[in-house]
Amino acid sequence: MENIINFIQYQILGMKWLNEIIGNLLKSLGIDISTRLGGSLQFWIYDVLKIFILLSFLIFFISLIESYFPPEKCKRILGKYKGVFANTVAALLGTVTPFCSCSSIPIFIGFTNAGLSMGITFSFLISSPLVDLGSLVLLSSIFGFEIAFLYVILGVVLAVIGGTIIEKMSLSKYIEDDAKDELAEQRAESWRWIQENRIPYAFSIVKGTIKKVYLYVLIGVGIGAIIHNWIPQEIIMKLLGSNNPFSVIVATVIGIPMYADIFGTIPIAEALYFKGAGLGVVLSFMMGVTALSLPSMIMLRKVVKPKLLGIFVAIVTVGIIITGYIFNFVHYFLV
Repeated sequence: MENIINFIQYQILGMKWLNEIIGNLLKSLGIDISTRLGGSLQFWIYDVLKIFILLSFLIFFISLIESYFPPEKCKRILGKYKGVFANTVAALLGTVTPFCSCSSIPIFIGFTNAGLSMGITFSFLISSPLVDLGSLVLLSSIFGFEIAFLYVILGVVLAVIGGTIIEKMSLSKYIEDDAKDELAEQRAESWRWIQENRIPYAFSIVKGTIKKVYLYVLIGVGIGAIIHNWIPQEIIMKLLGSNNPFSVIVATVIGIPMYADIFGTIPIAEALYFKGAGLGVVLSFMMGVTALSLPSMIMLRKVVKPKLLGIFVAIVTVGIIITGYIFNFVHYFLV
């Protein structure tokens, strides 16, 4: 059984065979992959190809699932439940919807206009960019199934707790009065087409998502290659290693102003991890980038008033930091 799991992790998801092929190809071209430059080139080509191959299959599969959950159906499902259970359903629904926080906000607006509770809408908003099937598969290819599942579980828990806190604080008065879903009718018409053309829709989402994220992936892998081959391990260990009690906080604060989706962030996390950064550090960095990016906060400000935005950022930031320390604690016992 262990051999099967390792084969899935390293050969199917991790595509180690692809890394060997690229290494042999570069050697045949006279490039020494043992040098920093050659190693960086191998890392960059391998990670770019691996991510785009996995991404294409994942987006196609997830888009098919998503085609069965138009906004109106989601509203009906979520409207049936109350309290923490409703927040949990919203957080789980977020795992099969958009891949970044910016694309989650229009759905958040639709949920708000539909009269769904604050807890439901914010649990969805936190979960949607933070946790999805893509992150589960890509994280499994690097850190293993245990860590990937733990990331998903803690991400959903963070979304549920964050939504519950905001619900209990009765902050509905801080939703902007002019936050309207002006494109609702157009989206309703497009969803009718989607449900009649699920396969073409899935292919179109693959094409559109790749077009949208390819630059972030290329840059993210490039940064990962630099970290992996050019930055001394001692520096990484000093700043972001487990021995630094503030490393999780530093990583979270660094990650929040950045903008990338999880697919562009994972290569950076991978390089930091294998250079000695703590597991909680790299995963809290990923969470900060994907859940609280500056562009998405600017978009969210158009919908919510400054006080609610500040409370949302504070709750999620504290939650990410706590989650990072939990990862470090769990990883200490796993290894």
